[in-house]
Amino acid sequence: MTTMLKEVGAYQAAFRDLSTINGAFAALREAGFSRFAEVGMPTARRGNERWKYTNVAPIARAEFTRAGATAEGDAGVTVEAIESVAPWSEDWETLVFVNGRHVPDLSSTPGKTGDGLEVSTLAAAAVDHPDIVDRYLGRYAPVSSDDGFGALNTAFLTDGAFVRITGEVSPDRPVHLLFFTTDLDEPTVAYPRVLVLAEANSVATVIETYAGTSSSAYFTNAVSEIVLEDGARLTHYRVMNEGTQAFHIGTTRISQGGDTSLTAISFAFGARLGRNDMHVLLDAPGAECVLNGLYMTSGSQHLDNHISLTHAKPHATSRQLYKGILTGESRAVFSGQVLVEQDAQKTYAVQRDMNLLLSDRAEVDTKPSLIIYADDVQCFHGAAAGEVDEDAVFYMMSRGIDKETASNMLISAYASEIVDQVETAALRDHLTQTVTDLLPVFKI
Repeated sequence: MTTMLKEVGAYQAAFRDLSTINGAFAALREAGFSRFAEVGMPTARRGNERWKYTNVAPIARAEFTRAGATAEGDAGVTVEAIESVAPWSEDWETLVFVNGRHVPDLSSTPGKTGDGLEVSTLAAAAVDHPDIVDRYLGRYAPVSSDDGFGALNTAFLTDGAFVRITGEVSPDRPVHLLFFTTDLDEPTVAYPRVLVLAEANSVATVIETYAGTSSSAYFTNAVSEIVLEDGARLTHYRVMNEGTQAFHIGTTRISQGGDTSLTAISFAFGARLGRNDMHVLLDAPGAECVLNGLYMTSGSQHLDNHISLTHAKPHATSRQLYKGILTGESRAVFSGQVLVEQDAQKTYAVQRDMNLLLSDRAEVDTKPSLIIYADDVQCFHGAAAGEVDEDAVFYMMSRGIDKETASNMLISAYASEIVDQVETAALRDHLTQTVTDLLPVFKI
């Protein structure tokens, strides 16, 4: 109890300072902080399966200043600096936040509703579309069911990104939501918030990027809510490449209506400690989703993927494939759950987690699971962790390929199964280059 009181107290003064900022979110903030004061951070792992393998005590012990309280660090950020760690294209509809603040000079002109797409800040959306914001914001990531981090994000909700898709938007015109962190004088915490509404029969691609050039400690505590109404088709990419000493906790909640199609692919490279907590609710017949991911860990890095699905209605389909590449003394976690409720007959679900261990000291904890209450389903799951096939390396070397080149070819091929699924060319090129740049560290 003393530890939790200390955690809450560390954020209480900063929370009080928000009383005059963006009153549109005041009620949500109050609910968020009340919940956070009740549960704190999930530092107790015994008996807590959600956090069993991930120790967030370093986050709870640290003292962070709220990023975005001033404009410090916003000025002087260049596209070249962003491109060194994050995807970028002038052809994208881009909304940029630097150190917790929206930066219009780096953001492209938002699209118009008449073009099937509207992109703005949440603060602007609360003025232009108060009914939509009131209806959706906080509904799919409710603080009442959160275990601390999402509630803390809501407690400090002052702005964020808002995407409304009303028509069919070309895949060559994706929306890019970029949250970027630079070096500041003291450890900071930012609370990115995203609301994406894909209205009935709409089609679009959304990219979320969390990246930083800071080599100092900072904390990104992000929450995204994504809603697909009947007939919508959404492709969603999530890229996390934070600084080497950063902490990143990402919470994504997605709800799918009838005959919807979701492809969600996540990539995790950076951060000292990172977590991708995603839950998808297939809430109507005909909903289908593909959830894939690639994570690469080195040094003493720790990356955690907590991926869960609920099949609530019949005739829905889900497929998952996550792949990890680990070296050094790093650790990865994959905790996946597919819940099939009693009414969800004719469900088809596949869940796989595959890991490539390049070091004797690297470790992965993988725990896929199925909970099935329906009796007419097809559900499968599996996990594997192992080393590179020595016979494959020997075969390549016997054909005149040196060991380093053979290593690079095998690791690149392993990662490409996920990277090659990215349909946005500029993003796929960036991810391919990121994997290539990491290869000197990831050796057989």
